[in-house]
Amino acid sequence: QVQLVESGGGSVQAGGSLKLSCDASGSLFSICRMGWYRQAPGKERELVSSIYTDDTSTTAYSDSVKDRFTISQNNAKTRLYLQMDSLILEDTAVYYCAAVRCGSVSYNYWGQGTQVTVSS
Repeated sequence: QVQLVESGGGSVQAGGSLKLSCDASGSLFSICRMGWYRQAPGKERELVSSIYTDDTSTTAYSDSVKDRFTISQNNAKTRLYLQMDSLILEDTAVYYCAAVRCGSVSYNYWGQGTQVTVSS
């Protein structure tokens, strides 16, 4: 099992920045990829960014956040980050940290979510 706990959410004005963190614990050796999802009211959950936990640390971003958000992880692979810059109103959502078990095609583990609110 893997436990994920997000932190760092809050309220910020448009154009500002926030950095989300996700503390991962448990059977981390079984995890090959981690990511950040978000869900705004009345909308489907959206994959914002992902990163492979191997030495390549290959990343991916949705078009909606590319060039504004940066995903990263610490060397021990126990903490995942999402640096969010140039925030816009449409970034308002609950952000979830998630992890993929090696060999799985979908995200298997989820955090409880952290609210990000962007105001004008």
